Amino acid sequence: MNPKIRNSNTDTLFKAILTLKNVEECYSFFDDLCTVPEIKAMAQRYVVAKMLSEGEIYNEIVKETGASTATISRVNRALNYGSDGYTLTFERMKDEEE
Repeated sequence: MNPKIRNSNTDTLFKAILTLKNVEECYSFFDDLCTVPEIKAMAQRYVVAKMLSEGEIYNEIVKETGASTATISRVNRALNYGSDGYTLTFERMKDEEE
């Protein structure tokens, strides 16, 4: 966990997110909370992380997602040295699919 972001406001936000029950509720909440470009940027980073975790190369990720190589590098750094949040969700989503 990154201590730079941990505080009562962030705790409150994350607790609010955990109350959401389905994708439609997430759309409503994040539409109110974020700008369209912010949502698109987060979605793009998540797709980049998924592609990296599946062994895709930078050129293919740029081509498919439109992400910059800087964004891809940042996501790759999070995958390799971060808090394993991406990996946790990949595993849980895979478990739900099975």
